[in-house]
Amino acid sequence: MGQGSHPAMQKFFQIRAEKQKHIVNAAFMVFGKQGYRKASIADIAKEAGTTKGMITYYFGSKKTLYFFLVETINSSLMQTVKERLDPGSMDFFEKIKVVTDIQVSAIKEFPGLISFVNSTYYEKDPEVAGDLEQITTPDNVELTRLLIEETDPSSFKPEFDSRIIRKFTHWAAGGFMEELCDNSCADKVDEMAAQFYACLDMMRGAFYK
Repeated sequence: MGQGSHPAMQKFFQIRAEKQKHIVNAAFMVFGKQGYRKASIADIAKEAGTTKGMITYYFGSKKTLYFFLVETINSSLMQTVKERLDPGSMDFFEKIKVVTDIQVSAIKEFPGLISFVNSTYYEKDPEVAGDLEQITTPDNVELTRLLIEETDPSSFKPEFDSRIIRKFTHWAAGGFMEELCDNSCADKVDEMAAQFYACLDMMRGAFYK
């Protein structure tokens, strides 16, 4: 977890790591299900099994908590991706596997994460939308560069348009993540990931020279 910039947030990092994790996952779940405007500190506190006063004590405001979650995801994801991804030696599908594996590991630790991330794509509340775009856009651009721009298009069979292959893979990955949003699939993450990786292997065999 990042340390955050709000003074009140420092109190949060003084509590047990397990309690921190429980509060963070509760916030992921509530924001993910309700969106920013409808979600409340009271809802998050109830989900976390604590009080509204304690959440406010740790984070100061709902907005501070929301952006703590966003910034933590972005910084943690990009740091891990850069540590594990070798754009120069990995093929396109292997890079997709690595990033997916990082995401799956995070989802297993924080089950509410995926619904929160998906909700941020559609968040239009004026209180957060502008800042949200400014925070997430640079990391999304960098991730796209690592995955796509540093992939050699000559690796694909000449009869296939590499741009279409990338779009097809993006859609497949989106469908996989959408299924993970279903709480009924929470105990099947590893099984679903294995199926998705098998699909990537099939695509590699079909599209690569």
